[in-house]
Amino acid sequence: MSGIDDGDVILELKDITKAYSGIVALKKADLKLRRGAVNVLVGENGAGKSTMMRIIAGVEQPTLGEIWMDGERIHLNSPADAVRHGIGIVFQELNLFGNLSVAENIFATREITRGLRGIDHRAQVERANAFLNRLEAGISADTLAEDLPIGQQQLVEIARAVSLDTRILIMDEPTSALSAAEVDVLFRVIADLKARGVAIVYISHRLEELMRLGDYITVLKDGQITGHAMVKDIDTRWIVRSMIGSDAKDFAKQVDHEPGGEVFRTENICLPRAQGGYAVDHVSIGVRKGEILGIYGLMGAGRSELFECIMGRHEHYTGKIFVEDEELKGRDTTRRIREGLALIPEDRQREGLVQSMSIADNLSMASLGQFLKGGFHIDLKLEKKAVRDAIRNLSIKAKNPEFDVTSMSGGNQQKVVIGKALMTGPKVLLMDEPSRGIDVGAKADVFRTMRQLAGEGLAILFSTSDLEEVMALSDRIAVMSNGRLVMVVDRKDATEEMIVSASAEGHKTRRMHA
Repeated sequence: MSGIDDGDVILELKDITKAYSGIVALKKADLKLRRGAVNVLVGENGAGKSTMMRIIAGVEQPTLGEIWMDGERIHLNSPADAVRHGIGIVFQELNLFGNLSVAENIFATREITRGLRGIDHRAQVERANAFLNRLEAGISADTLAEDLPIGQQQLVEIARAVSLDTRILIMDEPTSALSAAEVDVLFRVIADLKARGVAIVYISHRLEELMRLGDYITVLKDGQITGHAMVKDIDTRWIVRSMIGSDAKDFAKQVDHEPGGEVFRTENICLPRAQGGYAVDHVSIGVRKGEILGIYGLMGAGRSELFECIMGRHEHYTGKIFVEDEELKGRDTTRRIREGLALIPEDRQREGLVQSMSIADNLSMASLGQFLKGGFHIDLKLEKKAVRDAIRNLSIKAKNPEFDVTSMSGGNQQKVVIGKALMTGPKVLLMDEPSRGIDVGAKADVFRTMRQLAGEGLAILFSTSDLEEVMALSDRIAVMSNGRLVMVVDRKDATEEMIVSASAEGHKTRRMHA
C-alpha cells in the first residue's frame, strides 16, 4: 500500500519463510518495525502471527529470509540473542514462576548479587518496585506471583521486559485477561514506552483496541502479508476484509426456530465471598430447549462464579438447580456432566485441555464411558469415528487427530474444548466467554456452531463482556452486575444503551471506592 511513511525502522524482516515438516507457516513475509510506534499485527488464528513473533524473539529460526536491525543483518539463534539485541516478548499464556516473588520473577536468570554473599534480595525488591511503580501496577515486589490476579501477573511480565532495557517489545494479546482499569494502565504504559522510543509490536483480536492504539498495521492471512497501512488511513472494515477476504458479522444470521419448553433453571443461587457479601447474589434464571441465553456483564460481575456453582465446583453455594424439572442433588462436576450439563471454561489452556495429550484424546476424554465394550475395553473404532465426526461437524482444522493439541491455533483449540463437551451428549451447554482470544474467522465458526446446536434443540447459556456478541447471538439477554441479575430481556426488545446502563448498576458504588 503506497503512502506509508517509512518512519524510523529499527528491525526489518525480509522474505521470511518458515516451514515445519512440510507445513508452510510463513511465506516470503516482509515486516518493518518502527521506533517509538505501535506496530500492530493482526490475522486469523493460524495466519502466522505467532510464528513471526517467535522468529523475532529468537525462539524459532526462519527457514529462508533475512533479519536486519539498525541497517545490519543479524542472526537470532536463541531467545538470549534476542534479549542481547534489546528484544523482549510478553506472551499471551503467562510464563511466571508462581512460587517465586514478583521481584525474583523480574530478575530471574540475572539476579542482583552481593559478591560471594549470594542474591541481594533487598536490592531486587527496590529495583523491581521502581519498575512496577512506573507501570502504576499497584503491586508490591515481595508478593508471591501466584497470589496475583491474572491482570497483575500480566503487568509483572511487562515490568520484566521493561527492566531488560527493551528496544523492541512484543505484546501477544496483552489485554485478553485484563479488566477495564488494568487495560487503561497498560495503554498508559504503552504511551510511556513509545515516548522513550521503544518499538512495540502489538497482537490483538480486539479491532477497536488496535484502532485506538496502533500507528502502523500489518495483516497476515495464511502465512502471507495481505495488507500494510497506517492506522489513521483505515477503518475496522478494511482490517476484516484483509484478514478474511470479506466483511464479517455473518455470525449474526438467525436460524429461525421456536425454542421449546424450559430445560434448565436455577433458583436463588448464592455464593458468599470470603471478605463478606456475595460473588453470586440470589440468581434465578431459566433456559429453554433450543434457546441461546447470553449473560452480559463486566469483569467481576459474577458470571464465571455462577457457572462454577452450576457445575458443582463450590461446596458452599446455596440455592437449587434443575435439569428437566429434576433437582440436581450431588455437588461434584462428574455427576453434573452425567446429569446433562457441560461447561466450556474461559481459560481453555488450563481448564479445557490437557496440553500433553493429542487432539483425539482431548476430544474423547470426558466421554470414554460411551465407548466401553463389555464394560472393560474401549472400542477404539467407535472412539475414532466419534472423534472424526466431531472434527467434521465443528470444522476443526486438524491435519492429524494424533498430533498434540498444542500444535493447533487458539481458535481450533477452542473448538476442541467445545467438541469434548458435546461428546458427553449434554442437554445444557454453558460457555464462559466462548470467543476470548480467538480471531474474527474462528469466532464466526464458533458462533455458527452455537446457532446450529441451538437449532438441534440444545439449551445454551453463554457469558460475554462483548456487547456486539451478546446482541448478535442471544435469543434473550441477561445482565449481571456485582453478583446480581439486574435484568433479563428479549433480544428484540434490547438496545445497547439499555444493556450497558444495566451492567453499570452496582458498579457505580464500587468504582467510587476503587
